[in-house]
Amino acid sequence: MKQRKLGNSNLFVSELGLGCMSVGTDEIYARRIIETALEEGINYFDTADLYDMGENETIVGKALKNVREQVIIATKVGNRWKPDQSGWTWDPSKTYIKEAVKDSLKRLGTDYIDLYQLHGGTILDPIDEVIEAFEELKTEGFIRYYGISSIRPNVIREYIAKSGLVSVMMQYSMLDRRPEEKVLPQLHEHGISVVTRGPLAKGLLSDKMVEKLAAGKGYLDYSFEELSEVLPHLKEVVAGVRSFTEVALQYNLANPVVASVVAGASSPEQVRENAKAIKSQPLTNEEVSLIKQVTKANTYQEHR
Repeated sequence: MKQRKLGNSNLFVSELGLGCMSVGTDEIYARRIIETALEEGINYFDTADLYDMGENETIVGKALKNVREQVIIATKVGNRWKPDQSGWTWDPSKTYIKEAVKDSLKRLGTDYIDLYQLHGGTILDPIDEVIEAFEELKTEGFIRYYGISSIRPNVIREYIAKSGLVSVMMQYSMLDRRPEEKVLPQLHEHGISVVTRGPLAKGLLSDKMVEKLAAGKGYLDYSFEELSEVLPHLKEVVAGVRSFTEVALQYNLANPVVASVVAGASSPEQVRENAKAIKSQPLTNEEVSLIKQVTKANTYQEHR
């Protein structure tokens, strides 16, 4: 599988990353999914301290222990579980970040994290303090690089201006083209990569399209009626002999600022399907143009 450089770092990530939240809590079965990802050439594994109250990090760490130097582990911080585990609160303080990283390292069974990401964030956060925490963790050797996971343009602008982040994780798909308006061009200009999530738009852009449409729901600013018209048309004019999953994942990769497409998988078969899609032929300029004609150029209405 091809790899792309992650921002201004010296990390090269596989074009498909495994979103580990979906592997579940059965350690044996989760290991099968992760081992299948390795067999397919995936070297980028994305988890978070929030997932399954930290258990996901433990499972991922154990599964990757024997190949630790060959893989890139990304995890996230900022969501703090309540003592009674009834939910979580947002805590982007320097004190918490520097405490939480040690817990993540212990669960992952490693002495460094390749990419440490702020798991969200608002313009009201103590952004300078967050950056200070990440920079100190880099200096101390606990993390190699840092990024944020955010779709808020105003927050992303602040980090571009003030920090040394190498990546931004954000939702992006043919049905969610909001990042194209300003965010993707800005990040590209500054040498910062995007790691995408939600490329299949909750399955609407997969070969389960008909099944998902049957649920009768809309998506973002698309009504159910609009989806019923757009999706079959999109599949007809662009997919052709390709699977719809191929078109969806390749659409993300067609943007040069995208380093890796992170897709979840709840079975080894799903990993193989996603890997096959990533390894398929890139979209032509004409195909990308056609997709943009058929879909909406959505824009962010908030957090601008």
